[in-house]
Amino acid sequence: MRTTLTCTRLLTVLVLLLAACSPHAGDDGRVTLRFQSLAWQDESVRATKELVGEWNAAHPDVQVEYVQGSWDSVHDQLLTSFEGGEAPDVIHDAADDLADFAHGGYLADLTGLLPRRLKDAIPQHSWATTTFGEGVYGVPFLQEPRVLIANATWLRRSGVRIPSPEHPWSWPEFRQVTKRLSGNGRYGVAWPLKEPVSATLNLSLSAGGRLFHRGADGKVTVRFDSADAEVPRTIRDQVSGAHSAPRSTLGSGGSDTLPGFFGGRYAMVPLGFSYRQQIAQQAPKGFAWQVLPAPAGAGGLTQGVSPQTLSIAEDSPHKKEAAAFLDFLLRPKNMVRLALGDWMLPTGTEALSDPALHTAKDGWATGTALAGRLTSAPAQSVRGYPEWKDKVATPAFQEYYSGAIGLPELRRRLEGDGNLVLARYQR
Repeated sequence: MRTTLTCTRLLTVLVLLLAACSPHAGDDGRVTLRFQSLAWQDESVRATKELVGEWNAAHPDVQVEYVQGSWDSVHDQLLTSFEGGEAPDVIHDAADDLADFAHGGYLADLTGLLPRRLKDAIPQHSWATTTFGEGVYGVPFLQEPRVLIANATWLRRSGVRIPSPEHPWSWPEFRQVTKRLSGNGRYGVAWPLKEPVSATLNLSLSAGGRLFHRGADGKVTVRFDSADAEVPRTIRDQVSGAHSAPRSTLGSGGSDTLPGFFGGRYAMVPLGFSYRQQIAQQAPKGFAWQVLPAPAGAGGLTQGVSPQTLSIAEDSPHKKEAAAFLDFLLRPKNMVRLALGDWMLPTGTEALSDPALHTAKDGWATGTALAGRLTSAPAQSVRGYPEWKDKVATPAFQEYYSGAIGLPELRRRLEGDGNLVLARYQR
């Protein structure tokens, strides 16, 4: 009995100590919200910090503390902070990283917290990327299509048809064009596929691919059909068949291909829309580049995206204040500021209509024209996706693109090994 009482007293003391050390509220009653941001480009960090400063100046009783996070480690870092009870109040992440956190009870359901203005500002197809079951666990606010960044001079001199959002290349035409542009140590396209899964799956929607299929029982299985193979086969053919894409860039990140692109080794590089900032800043004087839509197939220009999101931790004692901060941060004009800072597209309808996002300069108009075709990434609501991606899909696609395995083995791994992983999350 004495041992039990002693343990109880110790627990009480610990609880009181933790409460006293809580960073959420001061002795004067002022609330402090910790906001972990993943903004990393200078313009994006500056825009985000400016908005935090504006909020703090207007809300002396609810202050926001800016905390810098990193895309490279956000999943593991958040998992550790959730389990340790130290999660930030407001969390910046991506929609395809939310499923496990939402099902695990780590994120607050925003359904009853967000004001009607914010709910109405963002289209339903964007809200679908952060909806799991009956709850909404994040506000999708920035998105980017994958586009082709092209050497404008090279394409113009080659005489190939220049695609537009109204008349894009088909996947077969894209293969023909890249072959025509290749030769003498130069390549029509360079694929930076250090992280091959999201690029492959999201582009495959344009060819009618789905990969993940949800049954009547609500469980998801992997099925690699002919439509899912269109994009992988295109890349494999360009690397190993037509030799219109170099094998050397398959393990590279997008930034790694830019020196070769500027140096005239590659005519085009498929990149996320936000890479335009680096290109605008780093391109040699006189280098002409342009933004082209990705190729289209049976699904047209449809493309999967995983929007950047803002969530509220379930353990936050100040959810109402956190929701008010989100509403401020994502007002249309503020959303435009964040989009321009990150060189991405806002999800909000009014924000997306801002003239600054419709200029021909730096390809803004091309990206904005694609916004209506952006949809939920195939893996958006799949529990166990991070493990499936890291342990099964990434090595399988890397080996397929490099020529180490063929299409049948790729299918076997994605389906056989992949479904074993997903099954553990759906018992």
